[in-house]
Amino acid sequence: TTAAGMAAAARAAHTKAGHGRFHKPDTLLDISAKKVAEKWPFEQVEERFSRIPEPVQRRIIFWSFPRNEREICMYSSLSYQCQEGEKDGEVPFNKGLRLLETGAIDRVLQVGFHLSGTVTELASQGEPEKTYKVAISFDRCKITSVTCGCGNKDIFYCGHVVALSLYRIRKAQQVELRLPISETLSQMNRDQLQKFVQYLITAHHTEVLPTAQKLADEILSSCSEINQVHGAPDPTAGASIDDENCWHLDEEQVQEQVKVLLSISGYYGASKQLHSMFAKVREMLRMRDSNGARMLTLMTEQFMEDPRLSLWRQQGTGMTDKCRELWDELGALWVCVVLNPHCKQEEKAGWLELLGKWNNMDVCPQEDGNYGNHVNETPSITVGIQHNSNRNPAGSRRTVFVRAIEACGLDWTDCHLRKIISSDNYTNQWRDGDRSLFDSQGRPLWLEHVPTACARVDALRSHGYPREALRLAISIVNTLRLQKRRHLETYKQQKKELLQKGATTISNQEGWVGHPLDPIGCLCRSLLEACKMEDESSVLFTDSINDIRKPIYQHFPIPGSSNTGESYYALALEVALIGLGQQRLMPEGLYAQDKVCRNEEQLISMLSQMEFDERLVQVLRKQALLLLEGGPFSGLGEVVHRESVPMHTFARYLFKALLLHDPDLAYKVSLRAMRLPVLESMAPAGDGSHPHLVALVDPSRYPRWFILGHLETQQCELASTMLTAAKGDPKWLRVVLESIQQNIHSPSLIYKLAQDACKTATPPSCAPDITLLNVSLELGLQVMRMTLSIMNWRRREMVRWLVSCATEVGVCALMNIMQNWYSLFTPTEATTIVAATVTSHATVLRLNLDYTQREELDSCARTLALQCTMKDPQNCALSALTLCEKNHVAFETAYQIVLDSASTGMSYSHLFTIARYMEHRGFPIRAYKMASLALSHLNVAYNQDTHTAINDVLWACSLSHSLGKNELAAIVPLVIKSVQCAPVLSDILRRWTMSAPGLAGVPGRRNSGKLMSTEKAPLCQLLNATIDAYISTTHSRLTHISPRHYGEFIEFLSKARETFLMAQDGHIQFTQFIDNLKQTYKGKKKLMMLVRERFG
Repeated sequence: TTAAGMAAAARAAHTKAGHGRFHKPDTLLDISAKKVAEKWPFEQVEERFSRIPEPVQRRIIFWSFPRNEREICMYSSLSYQCQEGEKDGEVPFNKGLRLLETGAIDRVLQVGFHLSGTVTELASQGEPEKTYKVAISFDRCKITSVTCGCGNKDIFYCGHVVALSLYRIRKAQQVELRLPISETLSQMNRDQLQKFVQYLITAHHTEVLPTAQKLADEILSSCSEINQVHGAPDPTAGASIDDENCWHLDEEQVQEQVKVLLSISGYYGASKQLHSMFAKVREMLRMRDSNGARMLTLMTEQFMEDPRLSLWRQQGTGMTDKCRELWDELGALWVCVVLNPHCKQEEKAGWLELLGKWNNMDVCPQEDGNYGNHVNETPSITVGIQHNSNRNPAGSRRTVFVRAIEACGLDWTDCHLRKIISSDNYTNQWRDGDRSLFDSQGRPLWLEHVPTACARVDALRSHGYPREALRLAISIVNTLRLQKRRHLETYKQQKKELLQKGATTISNQEGWVGHPLDPIGCLCRSLLEACKMEDESSVLFTDSINDIRKPIYQHFPIPGSSNTGESYYALALEVALIGLGQQRLMPEGLYAQDKVCRNEEQLISMLSQMEFDERLVQVLRKQALLLLEGGPFSGLGEVVHRESVPMHTFARYLFKALLLHDPDLAYKVSLRAMRLPVLESMAPAGDGSHPHLVALVDPSRYPRWFILGHLETQQCELASTMLTAAKGDPKWLRVVLESIQQNIHSPSLIYKLAQDACKTATPPSCAPDITLLNVSLELGLQVMRMTLSIMNWRRREMVRWLVSCATEVGVCALMNIMQNWYSLFTPTEATTIVAATVTSHATVLRLNLDYTQREELDSCARTLALQCTMKDPQNCALSALTLCEKNHVAFETAYQIVLDSASTGMSYSHLFTIARYMEHRGFPIRAYKMASLALSHLNVAYNQDTHTAINDVLWACSLSHSLGKNELAAIVPLVIKSVQCAPVLSDILRRWTMSAPGLAGVPGRRNSGKLMSTEKAPLCQLLNATIDAYISTTHSRLTHISPRHYGEFIEFLSKARETFLMAQDGHIQFTQFIDNLKQTYKGKKKLMMLVRERFG
């Protein structure tokens, strides 16, 4: 350092100190020592100068320790915030800070380039007080090694190392400083040296005595290796010339921790920590720390050794989403690393070799997440670069490292590029040279493949060149503006022809949103960082997620811009809107499609942190209008490709942002975005007046949109947002309703919209909004029509909700849905839910109906019930009868319909139900008729003694018995024909013999009071049928009987005997029956023995 230079530096330091509190300026010695301590290894200093004065040595050694606490923080904390209650939640940096503030550091000594001390942790929660010895080696303002008695096993420094480091930075003057131990030893004579060694051995004889003896033997041996080397090592003397100057990083711990985290990557915390490690790599790159690339290499090696890669490849399945995100970030980081504008060529060659090795491994994941034979047609990173060939080193197989390999072929030697990033004032003021490199205002353009150009921005920003990144970002944005303007001009010339055809092409096959390199995000982050206000009260690192503060931005003008109102803040908003509004094809594959949605949400989340002022509102309004006018470049243009990515999420953001400032524009944008062309039918050619034209594509090709459900949900959210905002505005409500009916094709989503609209229209403490209620009802009616002929498990819920919504609207709405029930409901729904609810007492109270209104509703409900019964008598008859009870004419009509339908279209179970209803209502004769019709449809087999209709049969028999002998006589043939089960017939027979018929007391009939005899008709017919049933059942059971059923069979015969004995010659018949069994089934000896024992 020259004397003039040192003097200038001293003056600058003095001037800087003069602006605030008075500081003594550094001496020339200190200024020089700082520079030397940063750049030169101490060995080089010793070789350069034959004699270095001790004060100079001391100042060089003093300034060789790191001076920036941010660097200590970088090596002692991840960006991952531990959750509440998580073990060891306090990050080491904050722990070290706390130890420093509580005075836990003691016995601090700096010997040359070696710092040592003790750190004491106070007793707490049953833990005793602990003291740890800490040692730190450093060189050229970097910590090169650390040891601590706590036995820390982690990637970064423990809190005790942090505490000692911060003590040395903040209280440097209180640290006792000694020269390297070799300098001290050189000042001793032979006796002093011998005394020193003997005292050292005595103090630590159990630890160093074997080593001391070994060294003594080697020194005394003239041919030993130790005597062949000049001098001796000194751990306190600093680094040698050949030593690499980098911060201490425990490589083994990096590999081990990544391996462990990958093994549990299914857990949320593990994934967050891996993302935080990637963030740490970026932080190191930003500090231009060589450990950034070194740490990324170690992590990549562990990623490639993940055993799940082989498993996924063998099975041909994709990896989990969390793993895919990690691999994406890994690939993007390598692009940043190899694009370092100041890396050496040998470094890049080494990285290229590593990347090529990983890329050629069979288990290396592909960029699209597909392990099959899918050919990825995504353009390479070098598309559109003038000075590089379009090459793909991996052929059709594009792995996550291909973009980084391609980026190795990029350089920063382009003269135009170097001028862009080196100056804010680079313009083509005189309009000379290559005019294609500048816009009409003379501002420089960078005509490169957009994702590649943005990768350069990310690389500059990541490697600690924010100003250069900002300049290139502005040139890229100006290029996008120019391209957009040219696209718009071309579209306006072809607009009439395109609208007539209803067709379009995508101007950019590769979408920027969802791209692996995240170009729009890179531009936005660079621009937002330039206008971010630094919070002086913020700490280096926070333990709590809740302490993270929302960023504060302000407008900073762009240097050299002709537009005085243009700022980085406004430019960030503009580029985000351009990117999000780009019309782009939906990529193939589940992961790529999911990434499009996630990236869109991330960008919108970034925009949501902006505080809108008048300047931003102007940008927003201008871009929204351009997007509406845009042709193939805009996803909100009049004509879009059938497979273009929908704009629902983006439009929802625009709607909320514009609503307060320009409501008409907000609605226009959102209504245009409501379309979902992939689900639309083809628009007829030449229909240029259609407001929602779609591209003409091959109708046989239906794309595989794996995220279609998510997109439809977003479409629904957009519609819901508009409905809520349009409350109280009939004009916009009607337009939004028409858009919903035209564009949304999912009944469940329309149903949700209807529910939301109804809820919004009926706040608990205010009068309902009738217009919005009618919109809700219209949507509900559409759902009914859409789901009328398809299965939907929520159908009954939907019907009930529609009736409740119509109730909120009023009597006219209820009348309308009942009068048009055939297009909305099934007959069963119309009678059991709609009509029943409308005529309920709760509805009358809710609407506060007068008598006329109530009668009108009841009449309409009865008409509906009769119509439904004629269409579906089996399922609607009972409900119709119930609804018509209070009107004699209607009731008789319903009954007649049931009678007419009973012989053909109704089952016995429904007829029995109606019969019981008639008895309950006091119509026993009608009940008897229905029961008789039901019996004619019934068939109970001999072995169906648990048939579901048995109770109904017994009830019907009891009913006919109670009515009288004539009804009983008429029903007996029906019973005999319908029931072949002997126990059931036997039960009926006993019931009829226990009491006299005709006990119901039907008016006009006399009851004789005499019991009926089984010897006379009609009971004799039933008795004979029962005996025949027992005989046939017995033979049927004996055909396939097993020994375990013998006991049950004997009980069956006992019941049969009881029935036989009811006949006059029953004893003889039964005896003959048993004898016949013994003769016919004599081969079943055991069973026949049991029969003889019981029946003789």
